[in-house]
Amino acid sequence: MNLLHLRRPFSGGVHPESFKSLTNDKHIDRGFWPRHVYLSLQQRNGARLTPLVAVGDKVKRGQLVAVSRSDRVAPVHSSVNGIVTAITAHITAHPARVKSDTIVIRANEDRSWGELITGANLATVDDETIIERVSEAGIVGLGGAGFPTGLKLRSAKRNQVDTVILNGGECEPYLTSDDLTMQEYAAEIIVGARLILKASGAKRVLIGIEDNKPLAFQAMFYAASEDEDIHVQKVPSIYPMGSAKQLIKTLTGKEVPKGGSSNQIGVLVNNIATSRAVYHAVRFRRPLVTRVITVSGKGIGEPRNVEVPVGTPVNEIIAYCGGMSQETERLIFGGPMMGQVISSPHVPVDKTVGGLLALTEDEVVNSHQHQECIRCGQCVRACPMGLMPFQLAAHTRVSDFAMAKELGVLSCLSCGACSYVCPSHIPLVQYFMHAKGAIWANHQQEKKSARAKELTEARKQRLEKEEAEKQAAKKKKAAQKKPAARPKRPARQSASAETVVAEPTAVAELTAAPQRPVRPARPARKPRGEKIQATATPSAAEAEVTETEKETVTVSPRPARPPRPPRHPRNRMKLEAVTQPEEVTAMEGNND
Repeated sequence: MNLLHLRRPFSGGVHPESFKSLTNDKHIDRGFWPRHVYLSLQQRNGARLTPLVAVGDKVKRGQLVAVSRSDRVAPVHSSVNGIVTAITAHITAHPARVKSDTIVIRANEDRSWGELITGANLATVDDETIIERVSEAGIVGLGGAGFPTGLKLRSAKRNQVDTVILNGGECEPYLTSDDLTMQEYAAEIIVGARLILKASGAKRVLIGIEDNKPLAFQAMFYAASEDEDIHVQKVPSIYPMGSAKQLIKTLTGKEVPKGGSSNQIGVLVNNIATSRAVYHAVRFRRPLVTRVITVSGKGIGEPRNVEVPVGTPVNEIIAYCGGMSQETERLIFGGPMMGQVISSPHVPVDKTVGGLLALTEDEVVNSHQHQECIRCGQCVRACPMGLMPFQLAAHTRVSDFAMAKELGVLSCLSCGACSYVCPSHIPLVQYFMHAKGAIWANHQQEKKSARAKELTEARKQRLEKEEAEKQAAKKKKAAQKKPAARPKRPARQSASAETVVAEPTAVAELTAAPQRPVRPARPARKPRGEKIQATATPSAAEAEVTETEKETVTVSPRPARPPRPPRHPRNRMKLEAVTQPEEVTAMEGNND
């Protein structure tokens, strides 16, 4: 095992006041137990989970209560024994006081695990079993990232990493939870490191501990003394030494490529608390339902490190630690440099929370007002990533996000070192977080637009293909329905032909056209004056008349019309003379 003392291995960094003395001399408190826990069904990255329990169900500690359809989201287990009282909207840790569906469990006094499993023989456990148990336990990165550890192990194995790094830096002021965990659970951390080494296929483990944690370093040093593949090393206590990229460069001398991951250079990074959780998951099949957090700040009555169940609301934890003073100005999850402001004391603790701070006005309020940048360059010297924060802020203020991206704003760690040293007290980190959020939103919008365009083009091609297939089907159907061509009609032979060329009988029957009989001559028309006598159905006597006798029957001619007598005009005049008096008489009668 190697013992190295490294001095300022990377550029930048600051030395803020630590305030770790408030809690680093006290043991971890394990006596806390909540009355209610609130398990959110929406993760910080926006992923949603499906509940497996209903209101009124009794749950046991360690029972699976919610899962996601994606393996990139860790499952959720009950952290207490109790009963589900509601599945309702509850406030989350989001600064905008966003609410999400939450499983509310009323805890009882029973603190035992729902399923007791004897310790497994770790020597016989293979790498796939380790990864499977870690994934089932819902273990995520406890350093703050919250990425599922099972996926990290699979990715490391696939990329054939050769080095595993356990991060024991804990460079944030106030926080001492990792320090106390290494002091009291060093053996469990080392066993967990061996399991991670076996699952990832790496060859060695490097544990980096800041030189301001002598007790933790001593405990880890002796716990790993019998393993030649595990090396405990001291690193300088400079902020942000706890960042993965800075710790990798400090311990291995390698730099993570821009926009890449540590797996590309053969390194896997995990937190020391994650290593302990892996040990419990593999040996006892216990899911991640509790974690040690630092409750500190001048606003806390009794600062300490407490092991709390996941889902415990902030107000219950503060009440257990002596309450909160009236001078408290701000509640923060995590540390003061990279932590997140708590919008309500009813927000529950999740798996990624490592600290709970209640800071007073003296600790957070700056007496100096925000001023214009004086181009002093202090932020450039403090940036551990070698960026130029004052230029990034200038482009962000005018919403020139494209230029900010080109200058490397996406490489920013949001560590706050630039804001800490800025003499003008410019909130640089807030500018950069806004820029990264805007760039991400624009990227998502471009991605959606490209996807919509792709779907539109695919739909257009599909419709054209369907139309072509329909037309082809119509043509094929029409061709099938079209009748066969009528054979050509043979030439008509003349009726006056007397002879036909003789052919064989079989051929003549197939090829010769039928002979049309000669049309008889039309009989002469009878004179108009002759009357044809209609005959009814002949009787038996008439049937004996021969055809000759019928033909000899003659029809009498029609008599001539007598001439019309001539008109007599005088008679007409007499008739008028006779009728006139009658008309006059009728008129006279009418006049009377």
